[in-house]
Amino acid sequence: MAETIEKKEVKTERAKKVADPVAATIDAASQQMIRRAQELGVETIFDRAVTMKPCNIGIQGTCCKNCAMGPCRLPLPKSGIEGEDERKGLCGATANTIAARNFARMVAAGAAAHSDHGRVVAEVFLSVARKETQDYKIKDPNKLLAIAAHFGVDIKVEVDDEEVDRDLDEIALEVAEKALDEWGKAEGELYYLKRAPQPLYEKWKQYGVLPRNIDREIVEIMHRTHMGVDQDYKNILKQCTRAALADGWGGSMIATDLQDVMFGKPYPLQSEANLGVLKEDHVNIIIHGHEPVLSEMIVAAAQSKEMVEYAKLKGAKGIQLAGICCTGNEILQRHGVPPAGTFLQQELSIITGACDAMVVDVQCIFQNLANVAKCFHTKLITTHPIARMEQDNVVHIEFDEHHAMEDANRIVKMAIDNFENRGAEVMIPSQKAAQIAGFGVESVEYHLGGTFRGSYYTLNDNIINGRIRGVAGVVGCNNARTRHNEAHIVLVKELIKNDVIVLTTGCNGIACAMEGLLTPGAAGVYCGPGLTEVCETVGIPPVLHLGSCVDNSRILLAATEVVKAGGLGNDICDLPAAGAAPEWMSEKAISIGQYFVASGVYTLFGVNLPVTGAPVFQKHLFEELEKLYGGKWDLEADPINMARKMIAHIDKKRKELGIDKARERVLMDMADRQRLEA
Repeated sequence: MAETIEKKEVKTERAKKVADPVAATIDAASQQMIRRAQELGVETIFDRAVTMKPCNIGIQGTCCKNCAMGPCRLPLPKSGIEGEDERKGLCGATANTIAARNFARMVAAGAAAHSDHGRVVAEVFLSVARKETQDYKIKDPNKLLAIAAHFGVDIKVEVDDEEVDRDLDEIALEVAEKALDEWGKAEGELYYLKRAPQPLYEKWKQYGVLPRNIDREIVEIMHRTHMGVDQDYKNILKQCTRAALADGWGGSMIATDLQDVMFGKPYPLQSEANLGVLKEDHVNIIIHGHEPVLSEMIVAAAQSKEMVEYAKLKGAKGIQLAGICCTGNEILQRHGVPPAGTFLQQELSIITGACDAMVVDVQCIFQNLANVAKCFHTKLITTHPIARMEQDNVVHIEFDEHHAMEDANRIVKMAIDNFENRGAEVMIPSQKAAQIAGFGVESVEYHLGGTFRGSYYTLNDNIINGRIRGVAGVVGCNNARTRHNEAHIVLVKELIKNDVIVLTTGCNGIACAMEGLLTPGAAGVYCGPGLTEVCETVGIPPVLHLGSCVDNSRILLAATEVVKAGGLGNDICDLPAAGAAPEWMSEKAISIGQYFVASGVYTLFGVNLPVTGAPVFQKHLFEELEKLYGGKWDLEADPINMARKMIAHIDKKRKELGIDKARERVLMDMADRQRLEA
């Protein structure tokens, strides 16, 4: 009996274990909110990460549950020796086959998530083109004309043997129809593939990985990885590449472009970041998720005179919008709406007691938000038909683009009405940091050359002369298995210290903003002398925030522009560049990683990668893919070592280009500039 009581006490004690706030995050605001949650008895993801450990075999990628004879679990032998012949599932599937299937299914899910986002945007754009909605407009006709050519849409017509501008509405409708057709057309290939450098396109064609349409490539992964279908890890990965390219050069890129057409291209603007952006005397509405079609309308509704006056009538001084995750990045990039935090701060924003409504759409949303909201006054509002919650305290207001402003006004009014239900104890952390966000392919070009000569030539020239060592794309989520934001910040600081300019998206961008790295002034504090000189001369931060996770397509296009500008090779794989996702957690990240690798980029992931249990398959990812596409995967949990690997790769590419030695700096006068090739 005594032994039974002792076991119960041990179990109870284990259940009470909670996270150490300082060990959980480097962010002081988040530490404060974790402590508050624990004092109030509110469980968060940080506590669950302490009590629930990951599956060791799942981490290795060698657990197969694709049929009811499993799960079949194939751990590496304790000796560390491969012994591949000894490790088989019931059907005989090897560790390589199982790991490749699991990897492929992550790519399929990630590509589906991003591309379904793109489909929604394309459907809304079709409604705009058909004049079926009055709430959305074409805000950037120049962007529409720019992308029309990539869809094979003529922007001029011949009238009486004379070329004249075609009607913009006709162009919009044809672009909308062709864009939406990319998800299911019966023959051909995706239009945007030919935006890549010609040598890269030819590689894809040579190796048979040109995507046919977006949905087909995702469906084919699911078919191939069904029990008893594709059992060749190299062949499975080939289909992974098709689906990932359909995401990066298809669904995601289309989403970014059409959002720019409807909502406007991002241009640099000033904002703030972290939980301190919330205001005690305002109605606070947090927008969380990934699709900006609703959030654009909420911004408009919250800024309307009618809603501001209604908020004042209810005792508030105004309405404060803030974002979480990539919906937050979308409204940051175009409107300056400040992000309240990253993926791991979504529960903490409610724990401030100041969040009157959290409005969510799709992707990266904790189901536990409903449980946290029960402990406070917060209204949790779901808005998407494919993303509902089972808890009874969640309000569902299904968004319809044909009644967009009506839905947005209803949501904002609900938040205002809830303001008076706040508890007495509101605790908003003081921490927030200034940032300059809103960069894109076009705005970077403008900043480099101005209206006189906007071009990526300036960036190339500074890479060639050595002021800028190279370019790094640092992107991705947070992961509760690591210390929140630490790997992001350590990696980025190490890169810019070594004169590597950083392009960022997603939660890495928010993390860098919280740390004060997204201001021009950060260059003089954190950067090497060369990058400092460039940033101070041009007036840009050393870390350029390009937007949400679908906006990784902007990085692909920026790399393509660098190739076009000349002097740094003929393909993306020739560039002194590398990519990283130091705290990834989402299946979307695997799809992103694969399309960057297949585009020629050396790509490192932190935390773990679910392939380590199949060393032969891992070698194919880490070594053999480079021979095909010029890019490869790598895994490095330590952010300093990750930075060193990225810098070593950049230096290797500089040497191959013959620019590894310093070049004499030459001051250029106007005559020299005019002689430059336009």
